[in-house]
Amino acid sequence: MKRINNLSLVILLVSFFSTTVFAFKTIELPLPKSNKVVIKLMFKNGSINDPKGQEGLTYATAQLVSGGGISGDFAMSYSEIQDTIYPMASSYGVSVDKEVTVFTFAVHQDFLDEFYPIIKGVILNPAFDQKDYKRLMDGQQNFVDQVVRASSDEEYSKKSLEDFLFRGTNYQHLKQGKSDSLKSITLDNVKSHYAKRFTTGNLTIGIAGNYSADFLKKLENDMASLPTNKIVDVAPGKARTPNGIEVEIISKKNAFGSAIFTGYPLNITRSSDDFIALMVANSWLGEHRKGYSRLYQKIREQRSMNYGDYSYIEWYENGGRNMLPQAGVPRSSNYMSMWIRPVQIAKQLKQQYKELADIKTGHAHFALRMAVRELDLLIKNGMSQADFEATRDFLRSYTKLYAQTPSARLGYLIDSHFYGRKDFLAEADELMGKLTLTDVNKAIKKYFQVENMFVTIVTDESEVDALKASLLNNTVSPMSYSNSLKKGLAQSILDEDDLVAKYLLNVKSVKVIESKDTFQ
Repeated sequence: MKRINNLSLVILLVSFFSTTVFAFKTIELPLPKSNKVVIKLMFKNGSINDPKGQEGLTYATAQLVSGGGISGDFAMSYSEIQDTIYPMASSYGVSVDKEVTVFTFAVHQDFLDEFYPIIKGVILNPAFDQKDYKRLMDGQQNFVDQVVRASSDEEYSKKSLEDFLFRGTNYQHLKQGKSDSLKSITLDNVKSHYAKRFTTGNLTIGIAGNYSADFLKKLENDMASLPTNKIVDVAPGKARTPNGIEVEIISKKNAFGSAIFTGYPLNITRSSDDFIALMVANSWLGEHRKGYSRLYQKIREQRSMNYGDYSYIEWYENGGRNMLPQAGVPRSSNYMSMWIRPVQIAKQLKQQYKELADIKTGHAHFALRMAVRELDLLIKNGMSQADFEATRDFLRSYTKLYAQTPSARLGYLIDSHFYGRKDFLAEADELMGKLTLTDVNKAIKKYFQVENMFVTIVTDESEVDALKASLLNNTVSPMSYSNSLKKGLAQSILDEDDLVAKYLLNVKSVKVIESKDTFQ
């Protein structure tokens, strides 16, 4: 056995004690020419970690940490913090999703040292003040009781589909919780949840911009003082498998139209190379906010039925407001979906056009048939070589826009590690460069299908009964045009309408739910 001399032993000991091993991971994005510093603290702790009967606790906790004051030697109220950071051109906030919570801090590099005590105070010494708790909980309760149902029917339909897909699992409830569960959450529950679940063991630190090694070391050392208690990972709920096409119609008084969202479980995520092939197929079918996509062209452009129609192969955060997919919402449980933004109901069409006085239902059944039929045709026929090359080339450029800011770039890097990748956007570009038409069409047939889906339709109470009967009976649903619009349509569109109106959906059940009874 080789002996270690005294000098070697000293060197070994110095090396051991000078290297700090942290329980968390740090992801760096140095940008020496940037004038900003962005810090993200991602905790692998989301709404799936809410205790049963206290759904919404993680969201409430994160909001109170971010939207409250600081205690201790650097004590400040929330309003005092905002007054202090305003001249620094700095900001911070939090986002909560199913599996993660992300605190984001951004500051001009010139004010980093002044801003840092606030970062440290917010995370390590939240005040948990009773007034802040009351203010934020009132807002959260109002969202669950009123806002989610009243503000946007299209977002309402999307959240309702998730409730349908994940019913009975920890993925089902809104991240903001349930009406009754929020009433049971106390300030002591919030304090306890923060101490138990926001720990070094489930933390990833991300930092981007123009920062020094000394600053990063200080940040890591301070974050290491978070609780170190070990936590048991909660298994994410998996989407249920639908039996045929199962529909839930949500009856809402004075709904603007019929907002439709449909989807089914998808057993891959960004961690799989097949996901890259599906990105190309999905982009051609229904890229978010893109007029070239098939659904958009067929439903909006050619027939003027609504504002937009899109498809997704993963959760898209706040699609009504965001033009690009957001970072910070990585998920282990996935699903494919199609979003048909509100189409007109019979009551509206009758009021506008005398020639439509006898129609029984509006455009919802036809629009759903058209979207599913387009997916069906894609599965049967695949993409053409020309469409494949054009879509792939577009997507290789377009994905570079996903992360234009330091914050977005850092967010995507952190998400990449969640999925077991190093840099998803760079890897996706490289993999797309190697893709072939055969790869994409093979993935389409493997992962896309139209026989088994969940569908949620938020619609006016006047539309409910006739729409339910039409769906259950697979009634022929001709497109209802005004005379003036119909005159300008090509015969090829009218001929296609006849095929769509008779397209058979594998509908097995249709249930009507009153709006007040959703998210219970």
